[in-house]
Amino acid sequence: MWKEKDNKLTRTFEFENFVEAFAFMTKVAFAAEALGHHPNWSNVYNKVTIELTTHDEGNTITEKDRKLAKAIDKL
Repeated sequence: MWKEKDNKLTRTFEFENFVEAFAFMTKVAFAAEALGHHPNWSNVYNKVTIELTTHDEGNTITEKDRKLAKAIDKL
């Protein structure tokens, strides 16, 4: 579930292992590139934490963030 905090949509995804987490990140990268909107994210072993905010709109949540979040949820 995405959470709104500090003008960001945030979610942590947990996988069985590092390879699954990295594969997920690769899929997210393609989705983000297609939408022209890129996440702030981190990966530690089997966990991927994603933060979405629109920098060119003053670091706030916009429709771009919500659209990418929906695309990520479909992966």
